[in-house]
Amino acid sequence: MAVSTHRPLPSRQAAMASTLTALSPGLPRSPPPPPSLQTSHGHLNPLTANLALSSGHPSDAASLLAAAARAGDLRLGRALHRRLLRTDFLDTDAVVANSVLTMYSKCGHVSAARRVFDGMRGLRDLVSWTAMAFCLARNGQEHESLRLLGKMLESGLRPNAFTLCAAARACFPRELFHLAGSAVLGLVLKTGFWGTDVSVGCALIDMFARNRDLVAARKVFNGLIERTVVVWTLMITRYVQGGCIGKAVELFLGMLEAGFEPDGYTMSSMISACAELGSVRLGLQLHSLALRLGLISDSCVSCGLVDMYAKLHMEQSMEHARKVFERIPRHNVVSWTALISGYVQCRAQENNVMELFCEMLNESIKPNHMTYSSVLKACANFSDQDSGRQIHAHVVKTSIADVNVVGNALVSMYAESGCMEEARKAFNQLYERNILSISSDIGGTQRRNASWSSHMESMDIGVSTFTFASLLSAAANLGLLTKGQQLHALSVKSGFGSDKGVSNSLVSMYSRCGYLEDACRAFDEMKDHNVISWTSIISGLAKHGYAKRALLLFDNMILAGVKPNDVTYIAVLSACSHVGLVKEGKEYFKSMQKDHGLILRMEHYACMVDLLARSGLVQEALEFIYEMPYKADALVWKTLLGACRTYDNFEIGEIAANHVIDLDPLDPAPYVLLSNLYAHAGLWDEVARIRSLMRDKNLSKEIGFSWMDVGNTIHEFRAGDTSHPQAQQIYAKLAALIREIKDMGYVPDTSIVLHDMSDELKEQYLLQHSEKIAVAFGLITTSGTKQIRIFKNLRVCADCHSAIKYISKSTGREIILRDSNRFHRMKDGKCSCGEYW
Repeated sequence: MAVSTHRPLPSRQAAMASTLTALSPGLPRSPPPPPSLQTSHGHLNPLTANLALSSGHPSDAASLLAAAARAGDLRLGRALHRRLLRTDFLDTDAVVANSVLTMYSKCGHVSAARRVFDGMRGLRDLVSWTAMAFCLARNGQEHESLRLLGKMLESGLRPNAFTLCAAARACFPRELFHLAGSAVLGLVLKTGFWGTDVSVGCALIDMFARNRDLVAARKVFNGLIERTVVVWTLMITRYVQGGCIGKAVELFLGMLEAGFEPDGYTMSSMISACAELGSVRLGLQLHSLALRLGLISDSCVSCGLVDMYAKLHMEQSMEHARKVFERIPRHNVVSWTALISGYVQCRAQENNVMELFCEMLNESIKPNHMTYSSVLKACANFSDQDSGRQIHAHVVKTSIADVNVVGNALVSMYAESGCMEEARKAFNQLYERNILSISSDIGGTQRRNASWSSHMESMDIGVSTFTFASLLSAAANLGLLTKGQQLHALSVKSGFGSDKGVSNSLVSMYSRCGYLEDACRAFDEMKDHNVISWTSIISGLAKHGYAKRALLLFDNMILAGVKPNDVTYIAVLSACSHVGLVKEGKEYFKSMQKDHGLILRMEHYACMVDLLARSGLVQEALEFIYEMPYKADALVWKTLLGACRTYDNFEIGEIAANHVIDLDPLDPAPYVLLSNLYAHAGLWDEVARIRSLMRDKNLSKEIGFSWMDVGNTIHEFRAGDTSHPQAQQIYAKLAALIREIKDMGYVPDTSIVLHDMSDELKEQYLLQHSEKIAVAFGLITTSGTKQIRIFKNLRVCADCHSAIKYISKSTGREIILRDSNRFHRMKDGKCSCGEYW
């Protein structure tokens, strides 16, 4: 491991610079440099290499091989190896043989390195064993690396610092860490390298940190006699990656107090920590420090700042991000992706995303899978299927449609845009592409080309825990329970059944597909739970109407010693909102900062506004918004506007609508909600005015639709839809149901039809709502004992909610409806929401 000494502080740099300036006139002229071994492109110069090889000195051959290893030039390294086979160097000179082995090791060619190592029987020394162990550990063969090091120790060789670094690296996988980590630590202590060698210390910190033992990693750090910028940066970075943001900030301050100057890597980690912490003050201080140290031109630092400003909920956050972006000397795919993702993350001016994407293409910068994922998410947020289709064509042309994050974004984009057939096709393509590779790995019937396998691994295609997590998330988006169950079975067969990330995805998938019992079972079967596990099950229980159970689990989470994060509190506050627990919600809101030191984000304020307004405290919700420490975004005002419609509060409704229109003028939602508010009061002139404004601005109401997954096929329904092959049977069944439930006491709620027409026409209009059509379809296509599961892109209307409760009682069937807000489990005429939705 290369270790650099720390950079002096600016004052010392200035003194040194002035001394050199004074001495330079008297210094002798430097001799001309020797011929370079490398071309201007970083590759070795073939002519120079041939001349050096022809000298016949082993040291020249070793130097050339070392240069090839540094350049990662496998082609030339092989050519040198072939030339050396014509000599006796490989049989007589250990330095040359070790150089060949090291070259293959650093170029990642494990089989070639192993052949060289196996052929060195009489020449093997400590360098040979160490180079081979490093090669194996770096390339996914950690178990073999440890076995090889065991043989080395048996041969009587004493390990050096590099050998111990290789051993620590081989213990990165969790199972090998538990098996051999203590032995490696004991060997470090026995050989006297504890605290005395920086490279060994870094390797041990990494070994412990990667296995989530940051306490042991810190002990290694504290035990080092000498600390460099590299060591400080490594420990800070591992704290950030482990979620210990407070400790990372504390250590960073200690680094500055100790007189070390942070480099680009240190600053990148701290900026990332600040983004997670949500501290505006710290973010501004880090930006200032980066400017003073001259690190703002570092692409990692500048891209980190763009991402940080996007995540910080401060006024004009994206304006700050844009300024940082514009000052980057040369833009690349990372900087463009950071800016585009920023606009998507903070839901600010998302209409700019497509313009930015086009600018990026005009600069001849090729987007990567993260760029496409962010742009597709923007299309989903706007339900912009036309732009989404164009992006889909782009990703197909660039052959990355099967990358998990891109495929998942395509599924979400089409689903959010109401194109369920396209969403299903995108999911099937992603599913089949990945499952094919998984099946071949499980069965062992096919062998993939090594380079293709490497490409798939680098592009996140093929067998991995992330593959299963992505596919399970996509299945949950569409409510594809059968596919989710198949993925569950395959994950177990693939050896990922106990993986925490996969298990967390299973909890979420079963919950979002309406199978809460299976979600709870998946949670209970986990050996230990992290904050994501707890948050997933708390959110699932809340959305299914079991708020008190969700809050009880939150208390159990605290007792288990797991610290909640900001997402956990969104789930907790939502649980309070779903059942009107205003007092408890206020207490939880205060405890975020008081008990856990968490930064309140815009989403938490939106949850509180929802809790207050949904409980009828509309005026208090408005006052709460005015008292917020920063300007409320469109989401907060839309939440308030929705409640104003429920409680017919015109005055506050108009205030909220105007704020939403100012913040997001292209969002049709405030116009629709305000129009509904006027229509409900019979103010038809105002309704006409609002609808005229929408036409002038080319805005249209989001179309509602419902869907069901029956027989591995998604059946989609829209209001008044007659395109389904079984439309005649569906409407006949629906008419019969309506007659039956009217006899039971159902009265159509024509007040929700916000059109100036007769009650008879309004009733006919209500009959054609997509939820009712889907229920009728479910009843004629599923067996009498099976639950009917329906998904809707918008909130269920009050009349459909009432009608479906009656239908559940008249048919004896349990009907589970997932709308955009929560689950409604209807059985025997009652709903799990308790009429509070």
